[in-house]
Amino acid sequence: MRNGQKRNFARSLRRRMTDAEVRLWFHLRNRAFMGCKFRRQHPVGPYIADFTCIEARLIIELDGGQHAGSGRDASRTASLENEGYRVLRFWNNDVLTQTDAVLAAIVAELSARAALTPALSRKRERGLRG
Repeated sequence: MRNGQKRNFARSLRRRMTDAEVRLWFHLRNRAFMGCKFRRQHPVGPYIADFTCIEARLIIELDGGQHAGSGRDASRTASLENEGYRVLRFWNNDVLTQTDAVLAAIVAELSARAALTPALSRKRERGLRG
């Protein structure tokens, strides 16, 4: 897929978000989550990641039932990790029924990554203060 096609496809995905994506985006958007900037349906390499925080090199993927037992997800994760990203995967159902636990897992990962990245740590502190 060429860059222009990928960009247009990402835009169409943003217009057709799942209920789980809408719920998580509510918490991640506008630097509201620990002061970190997240993008939704963001092209990364040959893929379009559900949610990406470039400064923390973190990708969050939400998976529905069609992903159960999918070997493609493992190869996708490996490829994204080779690009320097950490990939967190959550089931759509978990985002909808256990939102606080999902958010806690994201906080833990961002905190761990902030310890590795001083600039991210300063942004996180600003986000927690106000």
